[in-house]
Amino acid sequence: MPRYLIYFLKRKGNILYSYFVLNNDKSISNRIEEVTRDFSMFNSFGNSTSYNDAMTIILKRKPDLIFINFDDALENPFEFVNELNSCFEILPEFVGISTSFEFAYKALKHDFKDYLMESILELELRKLLMKFKKKQKLQTNKNLCLQSYKDFRYINTDTILFLKADNNTTDFYMIDGTVVSAFKTLKVFESTLPNNFFRIHKSYIINKNYVSRINYGKSKCTVTNTTHKLPFTKTYIDNIEFIKESLSDISISNLN
Repeated sequence: MPRYLIYFLKRKGNILYSYFVLNNDKSISNRIEEVTRDFSMFNSFGNSTSYNDAMTIILKRKPDLIFINFDDALENPFEFVNELNSCFEILPEFVGISTSFEFAYKALKHDFKDYLMESILELELRKLLMKFKKKQKLQTNKNLCLQSYKDFRYINTDTILFLKADNNTTDFYMIDGTVVSAFKTLKVFESTLPNNFFRIHKSYIINKNYVSRINYGKSKCTVTNTTHKLPFTKTYIDNIEFIKESLSDISISNLN
């Protein structure tokens, strides 16, 4: 079986991303605007500290990134985030800003993408935007090109059931039953695959669209129309919970 080098095919054209700021400190708003000006693909939807105004703008315009200044923006920013989460099918990404780490743990629990310290805002913001740009660009590209010497193989990520670590290489288990190996570690794909792929174990990444059963008692995920039952661990239980919630339109218990 040939082992392939792997890379994403780049999509042509400019992709624009938007952001909105909940903040009452003009110096912070100015710094965010100055940094994003260097990234032509980011477009501002403005800023506000009014709960109702911010909610209206975000629901109407659906920004990709939402910055929240924890020090002065809202009385209860996490209640605001929870309300937004109940409205969106595809969530925007939240970024917290503060002069201290007081809210860092809560931000982590609410799945914030990042937590930026005001004292080094420009540096951290530049790194954040570059990572966001890279991740979003890769998520829009569903085609992978696997190269082994002069052999080029093209696959669509929608046809991948799951990935399994094999030392310093990764095996792709495909919907047609084939297995393709690539010269990259599982960690590389964890941050670059589309957002329907989740790490559930140190050795497995699964495509949530092919999960047919989650057995918490046995710590196993069953892959649709296959005999594969992939283990998951407590380290990645948050990902399992997210998969469960995203796949459950209606839940009916057999318990009385």
